[in-house]
Amino acid sequence: MSYNLLKGKRGIIFGALDANSIAWKTAERVHEEGGTFVLTNAPIAMRMGQINELAEKTGSQIIPADATSIEDLENLVKQSMEILGGKLDFVLHSIGMSINVRKGKHYTDQNYDWTQKGTDVSAMSFHKVMQTLYKADAMNEWGSIVALTYMAAQRVFPDYNDMADNKAYLESIARSFGYFFGRDKKVRVNTISQSPTPTTAGQGVKGFDGFIAYADKMSPLGNATALDCANYTVTLFSDLTKRVTLQNLFNDGGFSNMGVSDAVMETFVK
Repeated sequence: MSYNLLKGKRGIIFGALDANSIAWKTAERVHEEGGTFVLTNAPIAMRMGQINELAEKTGSQIIPADATSIEDLENLVKQSMEILGGKLDFVLHSIGMSINVRKGKHYTDQNYDWTQKGTDVSAMSFHKVMQTLYKADAMNEWGSIVALTYMAAQRVFPDYNDMADNKAYLESIARSFGYFFGRDKKVRVNTISQSPTPTTAGQGVKGFDGFIAYADKMSPLGNATALDCANYTVTLFSDLTKRVTLQNLFNDGGFSNMGVSDAVMETFVK
C-alpha cells in the first residue's frame, strides 16, 4: 500500500545488488511512495548484481561509484542533482564488506590490510559520503540520511568478525557527523540496526543460518525482513520523522531488549 510519503522527494540509494538486498527493497518502496532517486554501487558489485533490472523497474538512472573515492562521490553527487533536478532529500548507505570474513580469517588472526580495506568500505565510506554531501550543500533542509548497521556493534557475535568493529565505527560516525549536519543544514542522520537478514552479503558470515534462527526465537515479533527494513527507512525519509536524528534505531522484532526467551530456553531444558 502506498501513502505518497515521499512524493516530490529526491535521493541516492547506495548498495542495491539483487532482489535480496535491503537497498533493493528500499528502492522499490521509495518508488512506490513517489520518490525519485539515482542508484549507485561499486563497479565490481554492479557486475555481480542485477541493478539494471531495478533501474528499469523504478525509472532510475545508475551512476557507478566507489564509495571510498572522494572523486567518485563528488561526481556522483553532482550528477545526481543534475539528473534529479535539484538538491537531495534522502540518502541510503547500505554498504558493507569484510575480506577477513570472506576469506575465513579468524578475528584473532586478521590480515590488517584486509581489515583496513573493510573499514574503509563499511564505515569510513559513510563519513566520505556525508562529507561530500555537506561540502556540496547537496541536501535540502529536513533531509534524511540513513545507514544500515547490526547489533554486533554493541554485543559479541563471534563469527561477525571485524564487521562488528566496522558497524560500531559506522554508528559513531552517524552521531558525530549528524550533529554538524543537523546544526548547520537541518539534516537528519540515523542508523537502523536490522535483524540478521538473508542478503547476499549477510550469507557470507560463518554460521549465519544460526544467527537467523537464534534471533527469530529470541524476538517476540520474530525477525524483521528486508521489506520491513525498507518500510522503516521510508518513514525515516519522510516528513513524519523530522526531529529524529543521531539515533541508532532497532528494527529487530524486539531482539535488542531481550535477555532470553521461552523458545530459546526450551532448546536447553528438555
